[in-house]
Amino acid sequence: MRIHLSSVYVDDQDKALRFYTEVLGFVKKVEVPLGEDRWLTVVSPQDPDGTELLLEPDRHPAAKAFKSSLFADGIPLTAFQVDDVAAEFARLQGLGVRFAQEPQAFGPVTTAVLDDTCGNLIQIVQHH
Repeated sequence: MRIHLSSVYVDDQDKALRFYTEVLGFVKKVEVPLGEDRWLTVVSPQDPDGTELLLEPDRHPAAKAFKSSLFADGIPLTAFQVDDVAAEFARLQGLGVRFAQEPQAFGPVTTAVLDDTCGNLIQIVQHH
């Protein structure tokens, strides 16, 4: 058994696709129309057959409440591993990304937390 898919609830799939591909650097994997929305996934270019991230609409009231509660409390929805948090922080800050937490070391990891512009905080993590 392995993880195939994980979801990030987003308020706008087009805006999310732009952010997750043009800013974070993921690549679109699947796009299937489903009425007003799409089954829309992105993957890491380093692992195109790996875990897919579903950019899932947050239309359900429970999804909106969950997402806004985490954001308000400063809790990241998910985490992405990077090779160098400081370098990624500088790159993303140069692209205008807003960070809720600048790089900080916590024992064997360094983390930073960014705002994905779609209602989520995302943690980036570097393992030492």
